Amino acid sequence: LSNSKVPFTPIEKGKISLYVCGMTVYDYCHIGHARVMVSFDVITRYLRHAGYQVEYVRNITDIDDKIIKRAAENGESCEQLTNRFIDAMHEDERALSVLPPNQEPRATGHIPDIIDMVNILITKNYAYAASNGDVYYRVDKFESYGALTNRKLEDMRAGARVDVNDVKENPFDFVLWKAAKVGEVSWASPWGNGRPGWHIECSAMTKCCLGNHFDIHGGGPDLPFPHHENEIAQSEAANGETFVNYWLHAGAVRVNKEKMSKSLGNFFTIRSVLEKYQAEVVRFFILKAHYRSPLNFSQKNLDESKQAITKLYLSIRNSKVNKAYKINWDLKYANEFKKALNDDFNTPDAIAVLFELALKINKNHNIEDINLLVKLGNVIGVLSHDAEDFLKDNLNKEIDV
Repeated sequence: LSNSKVPFTPIEKGKISLYVCGMTVYDYCHIGHARVMVSFDVITRYLRHAGYQVEYVRNITDIDDKIIKRAAENGESCEQLTNRFIDAMHEDERALSVLPPNQEPRATGHIPDIIDMVNILITKNYAYAASNGDVYYRVDKFESYGALTNRKLEDMRAGARVDVNDVKENPFDFVLWKAAKVGEVSWASPWGNGRPGWHIECSAMTKCCLGNHFDIHGGGPDLPFPHHENEIAQSEAANGETFVNYWLHAGAVRVNKEKMSKSLGNFFTIRSVLEKYQAEVVRFFILKAHYRSPLNFSQKNLDESKQAITKLYLSIRNSKVNKAYKINWDLKYANEFKKALNDDFNTPDAIAVLFELALKINKNHNIEDINLLVKLGNVIGVLSHDAEDFLKDNLNKEIDV
């Protein structure tokens, strides 16, 4: 909200509540999803290493227009479709060494909570039922709407196109509850059969899983507007208190400096990339950029990441690592590594420390330094394999990027 780095202070000492917007499960996860998964996995891992008790919640959107459309095309139920892609998502996560969240709520599991929140918003005059059976949120009623992305409603309204047939009071009012079309999956509600709008799902699930007010909310680069603006408006209007203290958003993934999209033919699923590159190479490639920075996905950058992590593994080859080794954070390299991650989870600087330590190991092959290198790598989820196994498995295929 401040659009700047600020000191982190948890609501409750020693504990952190973290919610990340997860996947809409109608297809296989792509490399942009991988970035969100890995970035918040590292953030969670490091906060736990720093001594915090982290309650990490990442939701699943398992009902929306795309899911309904894809299920109909496949001749299967929405539940069959989403269950299949949730299983695939978990396979991709495990491959990338992404630890599961503490809670993984599904939108369809919180329909009563969503209906309750919509009711509260209507009662408080922040929402209204329209003539078409939909329920909309009144953006005019929420005075700080647009604060997260530094937008003013009057400026947005000036350039908006207004549909004369629109049932909304304001073109920027957004849907909380969608009236069901014939044959669509739906739930009974005070406004008729329907299903939740996308934004209200997260407001209801955050409240159920973490309460009205929590520490950190994260997500991908496309979510600040309108999704997170709408979450703030819904939650603060319904609950009457501050929603989130800190917002973290992963940067965009581009392919050869172009936006990734199916129409451009440069769309890559995680599993297609893992056919060509080891999972740890892909994870390392993601971590070489700061989580907020743009990430350029290209064969050249993947190959450079493969060479780089191979160098780290070569420095610990033929060494017996002590699995019980505990990091002494007062040591020079450990302290520099911690300093980097304390600075808004700066993984590029942390990785630079790993390479400095590897150079030292190549000169003296000190076992204490080797143990430290491996354990520091483990903090960000790398160097977790046996060196010989990693080097033996190094794939020599190419991906057509």
